[in-house]
Amino acid sequence: MRLPTFISLVIIGLSCASARNATMKSNPLDGTWVPVKQEMAGTLLPKAAFEKQKLIISDSTYTVIAESVDKGIVKFMDDKMDIYGKEGVNSGKHFTAIYKFEEGLLTICYNLSGDRYPEAFETKGRAMYFLSVFKRN
Repeated sequence: MRLPTFISLVIIGLSCASARNATMKSNPLDGTWVPVKQEMAGTLLPKAAFEKQKLIISDSTYTVIAESVDKGIVKFMDDKMDIYGKEGVNSGKHFTAIYKFEEGLLTICYNLSGDRYPEAFETKGRAMYFLSVFKRN
């Protein structure tokens, strides 16, 4: 039961990569994303743990579909994001993350404690760090 809750938190964080620039007519991250790799605290998660998950980004909102559905708001500043859970198991929570969009892949590294932004796309030795790599569905 702990792994599904964690995966839901991670998905929420991943889904927050939506509104990088409010002046843009459309966000290049808008759309439906599916994870192709996930790791927590330096440990790769098995594909079975995330194969049915989806992250949907639309402007500055996100929806994560996993064991449950989580929705919220994401705010972007440079390569950082702040994720605010509004509905679901992460309602009322704030997560910090860094992200990059390269070669069609969206990579997000979350700090689930929300007390600072990760400095790199690395989770080893960081119990509350979660990394997810997504491709467009």
